[in-house]
Parts: sequence; C-alpha cells; structure tokens
Amino acid sequence: MISSAITILGAGPGGCTAAMALSKIGIPCLLIDQATFPRDKVCGDALSGKVILTLKRIREDLPEQLGIEKDCLPSHGVTFVAPNGKTLKVPFRSNSNIEIPPGFLSKRIHFDNWLFEKAKASPHVEVITNLRIENFQKNGINWVLSDKEGKTKIESQLIIAADGAHSRFAKKIGEISMEEEHYCAGLRAYYKGVKGLDKKGFIELHFVKEFLPGYFWIFPLPNGDANVGVGMRSDVVGRKKINLKEEMLNLINKHPILKDRFENATIDGAVRGYGLPLGSKKRKISGDGYVLLGDAASLIDPFTGEGIGNAMISGLKAAEIIATIWEKKSFNKENLIAYDIEVYKRLWPELNLSKKMQELVKYPWLFNLIVNKANRSKTLQETISCMFEDIDLRNKLKDPMFYLKVLFE
Repeated sequence: MISSAITILGAGPGGCTAAMALSKIGIPCLLIDQATFPRDKVCGDALSGKVILTLKRIREDLPEQLGIEKDCLPSHGVTFVAPNGKTLKVPFRSNSNIEIPPGFLSKRIHFDNWLFEKAKASPHVEVITNLRIENFQKNGINWVLSDKEGKTKIESQLIIAADGAHSRFAKKIGEISMEEEHYCAGLRAYYKGVKGLDKKGFIELHFVKEFLPGYFWIFPLPNGDANVGVGMRSDVVGRKKINLKEEMLNLINKHPILKDRFENATIDGAVRGYGLPLGSKKRKISGDGYVLLGDAASLIDPFTGEGIGNAMISGLKAAEIIATIWEKKSFNKENLIAYDIEVYKRLWPELNLSKKMQELVKYPWLFNLIVNKANRSKTLQETISCMFEDIDLRNKLKDPMFYLKVLFE
C-alpha cells in the first residue's frame, strides 16, 4: 500500500501545475499518470497569456525557460475570419514584466513533457507513470485507489482529479455527465506546407458560413508545420448527422480561399478526434476529499476552445485552497467548496461571455456585424482578446448595457 496525503490523477498541465504549486509551499503530493511521457494529446496546441502568467506565479524563470525551447513558436494574436470573409486581427497584449511573447504555440507532446519534467524535478513531488487507476473507494476520511487488477493500491486523504475529458473519477465520484449541448466534438491534423501562415504566429479561427455553428482553425507551429482542425458542438453534430472529417477535408479541398493555401500541403499523420467538455454551465467541482481540475471539471472555453490555461489556473487555485487547510487536513466538502468559488470567480466571467459568443455564430449576419464593429471599436477588440489572455474586464462583462453599447454605438 502506497500512502500519500494528496494524490493527483493526471500529469497534464492542470495536474503538473497543482503539483508544482504545492511543492512551492512545501506540501508533498503523489502525481500519477496512465501514460509514459512524452505522450501526445489531441489539442489546438496554443499556449495563451494565462499559461505564461500561471507559470510565472509558480516560478519566476519558467516563462523565460519555455521561451527558449526550440519546439515553441511565439504567438502574438488571433485572426478571426467572419462568414462574409472579412478578417479581424486581435493582437495579444504583452505580458507585463515579462520580456517574452504574450503566447506560444507548441505541440502538446512537447509542452506537456516539458511541464511534466519540471513537476517531476520539483521537491516534494513523487511521480508514478504508466499506472491506470480504475477503482476508487472511500474508507472513512481516506480514499483507496487501485488499478484494474487491484495489484497497486494507494491510500490518500485528498484526490485532485486532473485526468482529462474522460476522467473516470469525475464521472464516477464527481458525477460529471456528458451533456451534448455543453460538449464539443473536434478533429485535429498536422500539415506541412500550408501557405500564408502568419509570421507573428497569429492563430486563425475561420467561421465559414456553410460550416456554422462550427469553426475551422489553422494554428502555425515551429518548422513551418500547422495544426489544422474543426470543432462543433456535439448536439449539433448529432442532430444534423454531420461527418466532421468529411466536412473538414471538404473545406480544405474546396473552399475558395482555403483550397489555394492547402494546394501543396501534405498531411503529417492521421486526422484524430477528441471531445471537449465545455465550461458553458457551472458545475459542482469539489466534494468530500476531492477536487476536479481542467477538462475533468469541464472548464474548456465554449468559444475559443482553450483548455490549457484554464486547467493550469484551476491547478493553481486548488493548491491555494489546500494551503489554507493543510495543517488541519480537513479535506471535507465544506472546506473545499472554496475551490469552486475561487475557480468560477476567476473563470466564469470569461466562460459566460464565450457562451454568448458561441451563440452568435448561429447567426452569420450578427457575427459579421460583430467583426465589422470590432474593426472600428477598440473596446470590442479588447473584449474579444480577453478570452485569450489575462485581462480583467469582469465589471464590464457583468453589465448587460455593455453589450448593447458595443453592438449599437
């Protein structure tokens, strides 16, 4: 029997952030992952300002260390392409006091491994990989975790579930269910030779009229590669019986603008699918002896699809709450509810705004209007960019009149 007061399930960005943040304040933990690193993760591969600022809060030098990695490409903004074909370029605001780009692009196989190695090297962090935990039993104040065969058993007072969109703990214990209207189906492929990639690493989100309410993306990567994919809410995919792979290839091969850019491009590997549990509704993300992080807590941005930054923020918040109750080790639901409050205090204004933006793509004329207005309105540009970086516009976002002023000024 292995004993650890705190066990973190999942060594992705959320789990590693929690482990490193706990390590910083001298709290030991056990970090477990079912894979052996490096391992791939289907994703858009964008690292926003949230990622950079969270790294800085863990350790001052981490953003600079990430910046010199050869597998990272600086990213300075996002380009929205409206259904009418008009574009809106929104630069990311520079991170204050950090002399590096405001964002990066890096394949998850590289970034996750980099972060995992940092967590693994941290004091007070014990790591076990290639261990799939399938059984969870509560025995008084302790959890007993084990693999399928029951050969490896772990006793722990607090579980931090950071094991992704298909978290067994979140489903079985946290009772997080898959709701199609709050879930997104996505596909990702890597391409070489895509024309017109932005030299400043601007990511592209294309809202093609024929593919609404979904979107098509092109994210530049190091060495001239590109992360290319599509996303659409699962209830729409099911209702309309959409073949996402067919639609994605259709856009690449037949869309008037995109087909020229992919004329000489070649796919590198297979088209891979994944599911995104969206943060378009508030959920209970803690309970007696556990908290849920990142994708396991359904914290993915409904409009941009960002999950890495939100997962890392939730990992940081979990460590901060644990620090306040560590001495008494009272990991009951009454104490851990503070985690829910802090996570949603930080993320809900953005998630709620993104939910509203997600609804806009149902109406091409309205989305066109937003892009047209944003090209003339600095206020709206900043509002949109807040979904990609760490800008505090909470007070404005709480006021319904703000949206009316933006649209009809």
